[in-house]
Amino acid sequence: MGGAVVDEGPTGIKAPDGGWGWAVLFGCFVITGFSYAFPKAVSVFFKELMREFGIGYSDTAWISSILLAMLYGTGPLCSVCVNRFGCRPVMLTGGLLASLGMVAASFCRSVIQLYLTTGVITGLGLALNFQPSLIMLNRYFNKRRPMANGLAAAGSPVFLCALSPLGQLLQDRYGWRGGFLILGGLLLNCCVCAALMRPLRAPGPAPGPAPQQPPRRLLDLSVFRDRGFVIYAVAASIMVLGLFVPPVFVVSYAKDLGVPDGQAAFLLTVLGFIDIFARPTAGFITGLEKVRPYSVYLFSFSMFFNGFTDLTGSTAGDYGGLVVFCIFFGISYGMVGALQFEVLMAIVGTQKFSSAIGLVLLLEAVAVLIGPPSGGKLLDATHVYQYVFVLAGAEVLASSLVLVLGNFFCIRKRPEAAVEEEERRKPPADVRVDSREVEHFLKAEPERNGEVVHTPETSV
Repeated sequence: MGGAVVDEGPTGIKAPDGGWGWAVLFGCFVITGFSYAFPKAVSVFFKELMREFGIGYSDTAWISSILLAMLYGTGPLCSVCVNRFGCRPVMLTGGLLASLGMVAASFCRSVIQLYLTTGVITGLGLALNFQPSLIMLNRYFNKRRPMANGLAAAGSPVFLCALSPLGQLLQDRYGWRGGFLILGGLLLNCCVCAALMRPLRAPGPAPGPAPQQPPRRLLDLSVFRDRGFVIYAVAASIMVLGLFVPPVFVVSYAKDLGVPDGQAAFLLTVLGFIDIFARPTAGFITGLEKVRPYSVYLFSFSMFFNGFTDLTGSTAGDYGGLVVFCIFFGISYGMVGALQFEVLMAIVGTQKFSSAIGLVLLLEAVAVLIGPPSGGKLLDATHVYQYVFVLAGAEVLASSLVLVLGNFFCIRKRPEAAVEEEERRKPPADVRVDSREVEHFLKAEPERNGEVVHTPETSV
């Protein structure tokens, strides 16, 4: 697939690492918050919807499932739209769709109509905002990119802590229809965030005619030739199978131990509060000069930490044990959330990130639909919550091993020709080269010769 691109991105333009980038970071913070928190916040209306339409919990839960499936599964479509029209127009369209879906849902007369409006239309709108916002963040930040990713990822727990009680308040005062209508109005803020995504421009026109650039593919499938991307995609898909399972079942686990409903629900508040601070902290640590080249290994450690926390959490026998589990799960969950897209950016580089993130999200969409239901099936068969946590922990641990072993062998077993070519192309020690030029040099030039050259930072 090929075609002209309106927003070519920052080729040859140094990332400002500040300036208007802070406005872009704020917009990405808000978009990330809406994208990840909204499918969970809608669940506060489920009991009212069950009463209104005479349906069961499983039928109602499909609203959130469809929302998440659209957020993840439309990744390639978002990549094509961004590469064809640019980030800002796609995000403006997405903001309008997200708002329109919730406003239309307030007039629905059947649950099928809710699936179409809240699930499909709003989910597609959030997807068209989420992926382009990450792409713009990558274009505006380079040296400070890990910190920027950590701060943007903090939008998820912050908005979750805000939207859930807000949804309950709106339902109590205006009913679910009025609540959906007001939430639809709130989603128009996505359009404001889209307006902040100003494309990077060159400082001034270069003398002479502009060089003719080849058209970029609307969906660049050549990323699958990068071993690092393939390993990352496999590891991320395995990780998502178990990553979201504990937050889904921890409240029911507490109730099964005889904990009152209010105290059981407080566990998610503890998890979210820790997550708020864990994400930016992980971003700051990853941005340190001595740590950043090993961001892949830090991401692998965060996955291992998360899986190990699930395994130990399965031994909790009282409320205090579950509180401790939620604290450590919040830390590890925040680390994963802050590092996952930073590592992907480091692997594929700026130019291929828009296609790479779309393909990764599509693969993760399948795992998102499989993970929690498989945990529910295991619980129905055994009636033992510990087995669910052990299964989730084993899946996340397996993903960490896939990532770290794949990264180790990709670095150790690089073709000799690629190593020699990289050594030959290294600049003299006394010549200062901008980091953006280095990334473009390592990523773009070898691809023209049909090679793939990796560095400790950009390899997996």
